[in-house]
Amino acid sequence: MSTSTAAGTTARPDAPAPPQREPVVVTRGLSKRYGRDRLAVDGLDLVVPAGSVFGFLGPNGSGKTTTIRMLMGLIRPTSGTASVLGGPMPGAAGAVLPRVGALIEGPAHYGFLTGRENLARLDAADRTADPATRTARIDDALARVGLAAVGGRKARTYSLGMKQRLGIASALLRPRDLLVLDEPTNGLDPQGMREIRALIRTLAADGTTVFLSSHLLDEIEQVCTHAAVMSRGRLVTQGTVDDLRSAVRGRLVVETPDAGRAALVLAELKATSVRTTPTGVEAELGDLAPEAACAALVRADVRVRSFGTSGGSLEDAFVALTGEGFDVED
Repeated sequence: MSTSTAAGTTARPDAPAPPQREPVVVTRGLSKRYGRDRLAVDGLDLVVPAGSVFGFLGPNGSGKTTTIRMLMGLIRPTSGTASVLGGPMPGAAGAVLPRVGALIEGPAHYGFLTGRENLARLDAADRTADPATRTARIDDALARVGLAAVGGRKARTYSLGMKQRLGIASALLRPRDLLVLDEPTNGLDPQGMREIRALIRTLAADGTTVFLSSHLLDEIEQVCTHAAVMSRGRLVTQGTVDDLRSAVRGRLVVETPDAGRAALVLAELKATSVRTTPTGVEAELGDLAPEAACAALVRADVRVRSFGTSGGSLEDAFVALTGEGFDVED
């Protein structure tokens, strides 16, 4: 028996689901030590799903850039393994990297060449690239990042944002299975940020997995489907952005001069992740009703100036998970 679909084709109702694509990045116990005392990345187990826009977050010095360098084969791990597009890194770099576009720690171009000439030089270095279609590839890459009108200008005359766009164009000269972007909207004005976010969404819709390191939580929340949070070289959590936001729904925020006493009361009520703040106390309520927590604080003579639960934003999740701020340049 078969059933008709809206497109006029037939499909078996018991037809198997399409096979799941393998993750594009998998690390197991990945670690990098510098000298005897500095452990930059500590036992990282990371999984980046195929087709995702994956946000990589962490406070200052959390190990994000070191991780990216190991994934791209730029440095060797001290221990553990990393697989990118099914190949072990750095051993498989020769086979893997042609399928990867990367913009790491800002673009580097020849200032005495035009933007178009910079891209032409990069394209010519790719032995698999067809010279007959080079001009078309460069035109397309410049147009996708909004530089078509200034491709003939010397790169040294470009603003920081324009140089950032040119770096992304360099990564888009050929189709990529994985695009790794380190702070891709750095130096861009709000309109430029919106354009790059739209470009990332388009690339993901076309099947490219995008790995995005950014200190802009709003950017991650707007464009990413998945995220991982690093702190002090270790992975704190990873999952979908919705899951991370859900983890802090019901987070209680109390403004009070009696923070210590309030923390004790909430701990007795079995609230979790209780911590004092400069203005009061915060905690995860779990199954505890907010009104029950408020009543208990009042009975304990805690002076409550304000009482409420967080909205479950990615910023809430980030601060709750790391206990730190979120200006997270490495």
